Amino acid sequence: MDALVLCFCLALGLIHTTEEKVLRRGRVPPHIVFVMVDDQGYNDIGYHGSEIHTPVLDQLAGEGVKLENYYVQPICSPTRSQLMTGRYQIHTGLQHSIIRARQPLCLPSDIPTLPERLRQAGYSTHMVGKWHLGFCRPECLPTSRGFQSFLGSLTGSGDHFSFQSCDGTEACGFDLHDGNRPAWELKTAIICHDQRTPLFLYVALQAVHTPLQAPGHLLRRYQTLGNRPRRHYAAMVSGVDESVGEIVSELRERGYYNKSVLIYSSDNGGQPLSGGCNWPLRGGKGSYWEGGVRAVGFVHSPLLKRKRVVSQALIHISDWYPTLLSLAGYRDSDSSHLDGQDVWGAISSGLPCPRTEILFNIDPVSRRHGEVDPRLLNVNGFGIWDTGVRAAIRAGDWKLLTGNVGDGDWFPPQTMPGGPQQWQGMEKRRDQHGKAVWLFNTADPYERADLAEARPEVVKVLLARLAEYNRTAVPPRNPPDDPMADPQLHGGVWTPWLGQEEAGDEGVDEEPDNTNRKARSKSTCRVCKLRALFKKVGNRMQRAALFL
Repeated sequence: MDALVLCFCLALGLIHTTEEKVLRRGRVPPHIVFVMVDDQGYNDIGYHGSEIHTPVLDQLAGEGVKLENYYVQPICSPTRSQLMTGRYQIHTGLQHSIIRARQPLCLPSDIPTLPERLRQAGYSTHMVGKWHLGFCRPECLPTSRGFQSFLGSLTGSGDHFSFQSCDGTEACGFDLHDGNRPAWELKTAIICHDQRTPLFLYVALQAVHTPLQAPGHLLRRYQTLGNRPRRHYAAMVSGVDESVGEIVSELRERGYYNKSVLIYSSDNGGQPLSGGCNWPLRGGKGSYWEGGVRAVGFVHSPLLKRKRVVSQALIHISDWYPTLLSLAGYRDSDSSHLDGQDVWGAISSGLPCPRTEILFNIDPVSRRHGEVDPRLLNVNGFGIWDTGVRAAIRAGDWKLLTGNVGDGDWFPPQTMPGGPQQWQGMEKRRDQHGKAVWLFNTADPYERADLAEARPEVVKVLLARLAEYNRTAVPPRNPPDDPMADPQLHGGVWTPWLGQEEAGDEGVDEEPDNTNRKARSKSTCRVCKLRALFKKVGNRMQRAALFL
């Protein structure tokens, strides 16, 4: 269970300027609550037949619209970037992997974000939970990208209760922030929010991401599960279920519910070796198989024109950007730069969905520089596409994968004792060995029948689509880690580190003992750089010594 939610209670803000703007328009758009849960697998919710109990989520989804043809990205940062921008990774430079804690990289500042646009539409915007879109500079923080308040973490994972986060074994620090300052003592101020001002609340839970931590009363519900990771994971999912219930109760008690839209989404598939389960889908987190990108998702709202239905509309995480802006009454004068589609009509009214295709990704960094096999272009790729490059696309009823797209095994529910060593032989497939192209039809959602050789004409069409998309891609941004990001150089806190020479200790609050710190001078920062260099060299020497 995410510890932030325990003290959540809707910490809402009131911005008079946005209220006045909405009142002048004479209409109030709906309140929007977007709940994103971390690493929840397809088989990790009750209404998909899971042994995990999720009564609140089951009821909310059952009373709303279940999204059963809904896709996200296979890992954290890419999914969150597309939610925030409505653009594919190839159009933001974030094609490769996550944004690491020490990486001098963040969401491009020249691309408007969803909360920025919603503020222009008169919304009050607030975020609780996990950011994971970079924080190397102060202008990368959530409060600089459209959120009026932020209580949460900046990195990708950490202890759910102590808020200590480590990037490998070399860099660890405190990662709980209130706005742009560390929240050494977690305090939640409940501020009355005027209901005439529409609210956008983004609740990005770190649960059920590792470390697997859950309170005893939730663990006791799953005593019969012999597999320890699955037991802890299940308890965390139950914690998420309770937390969402608390949010909905607050919405009801405060009078928001009848004019609200609640969206629930996982950010990627579950990690089977950490308790997650995507059965019967193939693969998991980090892969472009269905188990990595097909998500748990639903919409619950009194404003839906049709309820208690299952939607098979093809929907992607990037679609929420234009969909929510449309609900907010925001009209973008130039939406041609977006990859997302407005899918509210398909969700609420059952209208034909405008989306027919999803580019999951094209990652040129997946192929090392100079590592080219002419056969992958001229034979497998029909002279159209280098199939050694990791890429995935779905068009209509077809899905094409190229390159190393991740582990393609099936992982049945992990209810047996003994741990991962007993799962290794289960449904192990060898069809990835030596292959670079796979083709599947949606009639085979479990991806058991590769049709690449049987339908070469479809392969050629989809390879051509990849080539067309690639011509619109911006160069990938994947800078090396910066040793200056080490929290030990910044008071033990994960915080922006670029531009801090001029800003002194901006963003670094007092320690719990309220000891005042002096601002760093430029000379001190030079010493910090030397310390970072020595630490980096020392760590490398320690690693090398292990192999002597």
